[in-house]
Amino acid sequence: MSFTKILIANRGEIACRVARTAHALGYRTVAVFSDADAGAPHVLACDEAVALGGTLVGESYLDAEKQLAAAHASGADAVHPGYGFLSENAGFAQACADAGLVFIGPPPQAIDAMGNKAAAKRRMIEAGVPCVPGYQGADQSDSTLIAEATKIGLPVMVKAAAGGGGRGMRLVTDAGELAEAIAGARNEAQNAFGSGELILEKAVVDARHVEIQVFADSHGNVIHLGERDCSVQRRHQKVIEEAPSPAVYGALRQRMGAAAVAAARAIGYRGAGTVEFLLGGDGAFYFLEMNTRLQVEHPVTEMITGQDLVAWQLRVASGDPLPLAQEDVKLDGHAIEVRLYAEDPYAGFLPQTGTVAAWRPAGGPGLRTDHGMRDGQAISAFYDPMIAKVIAHGATRAEAVRKLARALEQTVVLGPTTNRHFLLRMLRHPVFAAGEATTAFIGQHFDTQALTPPSPTDLHWALAAALVFRRSAASVAPMLAGWRNSNPVATTVRLSAGEARQEALVEGDGTRFTVQVGGRASAIEIDAEADVWLRIAIDGVQRRVQALWADGRLLLDLDGLSFAFADVTHEPAQARGGAADGVLRAPMDGRIVSIRVGAGDAVEKGQTLVVLEAMKMQHQIRAASAGTVAAVSVREGEQVSGRAILVTLAPAAGG
Repeated sequence: MSFTKILIANRGEIACRVARTAHALGYRTVAVFSDADAGAPHVLACDEAVALGGTLVGESYLDAEKQLAAAHASGADAVHPGYGFLSENAGFAQACADAGLVFIGPPPQAIDAMGNKAAAKRRMIEAGVPCVPGYQGADQSDSTLIAEATKIGLPVMVKAAAGGGGRGMRLVTDAGELAEAIAGARNEAQNAFGSGELILEKAVVDARHVEIQVFADSHGNVIHLGERDCSVQRRHQKVIEEAPSPAVYGALRQRMGAAAVAAARAIGYRGAGTVEFLLGGDGAFYFLEMNTRLQVEHPVTEMITGQDLVAWQLRVASGDPLPLAQEDVKLDGHAIEVRLYAEDPYAGFLPQTGTVAAWRPAGGPGLRTDHGMRDGQAISAFYDPMIAKVIAHGATRAEAVRKLARALEQTVVLGPTTNRHFLLRMLRHPVFAAGEATTAFIGQHFDTQALTPPSPTDLHWALAAALVFRRSAASVAPMLAGWRNSNPVATTVRLSAGEARQEALVEGDGTRFTVQVGGRASAIEIDAEADVWLRIAIDGVQRRVQALWADGRLLLDLDGLSFAFADVTHEPAQARGGAADGVLRAPMDGRIVSIRVGAGDAVEKGQTLVVLEAMKMQHQIRAASAGTVAAVSVREGEQVSGRAILVTLAPAAGG
């Protein structure tokens, strides 16, 4: 099983991550890329690269034949699938073996055994592993699924039998929502994984999501490397992960670890895998699924064990035994990881597209950022919106939390809207700080009111006004800024940040400014500039802020809260409104999956009119009010840009 050149059949941060360890161990690497990823950091991180063509995942990264052709063209003799895409595709693993390539992952039969949630659950039940009550039968008719869900009792989870990552998953609490949830989950699963098969599970309320990292070699050795707590989730996707779990103690760790090792042995496993459980408050745990690949959150395990799990994968794939026995595994301190996404938590966690104008990951002792980003990198609608994983290690959990929060504050990510501010709020929430967060954490503590979009603070407005004033003054003689033929007077600066507007009065000489916002005057002094960092003094207190001009807008970040400011001083006043103009627009770039209405149809408020697929998720575009469809401006299968008109509604009579 010797190999020397590895084709990394993936993209983004995981491709960069695998390449880093592969190079350290002396292997050559080959990247693959779609048309949308030409010139991306993961392409430049490898020794060679092969174009797959296409932009959609189905015509690029999910095309097994193209991946194998790239391996053949480059002379690669091994394939690392990363995670997602083809990483848990038994057919691809077998095709690699048939082509004489070493697949750096488990045997095809092990992937097949656990790759389908329904089959895996049936197998675990037979093996005596505790499982969540549910339905995993062959009859996939809507009527049977609805009947079984009713029998299980609400709330119930509708889940794709293939794949993971929250795709094809719906939580149903109202019987009237079952039919739409089943249809949506099936369509999403079919598009993401090529299979629309579903299972049903009783929703375990206030449970923790705890997973065990297992590793097996070809010599009969199977061990675990402790657990990770992945309870903080949104849309059933993990947002914060940590190791060890605050809820797991020594004896429980041994029981869960033993169950995970037994599951791996039962299917003849080899390589890295993760057995996921729901952990109740009473210490009872239930098998959810086994991910037959490296997990996104593997860095937290690496940081508390001091081991490189990708290196372990390469050694096991080479035929070497595991480097440690179970009794040699030691857990040191605590590690926490957050997933930095291009998404707007204050708009339903809507994924965002755009260009990253500036990217500077934080560094320092005990900090790590896994990413595949660079200045000017486009966040497209074709792939997952994760920008990076930011990880911190500390001697205690509290130390790790503090270091991670500071790292997020020091991370520069200017351009698209991100979840950074929301991550900071979660890390500093008293329930999370106490280690008591369950899978209900976000829903319980960040309701609609808590997720009201934040507005710029007076400090944001004041500093933005000073910087806009300074930039304007730089285009004329600096000493003439604010000059009149009597005495210098304050200059009016009008700014916008999204829908928000603010007026400020500014006086200054290019370095020192007095800014009045909302009747309050602030003294602002710009002391130094370095890259995107400004050293400023506000009312005598010095601090650092992030600021960058891009596309005519000022991108400004204070305390992890970022806004894009535009100078609208000389723009005419515009009529407000637009929300009720009857025009439904695409919230982001994406592909039209389904159009559910036609011209002349009467619709009700909240009715789904169009389904848009973007960043591997399906989004329901609903009517904001009752009315009649005046026009449908798109067709199914069409790729549309953000803000493109989808449907135009005429108001209902008397509306």
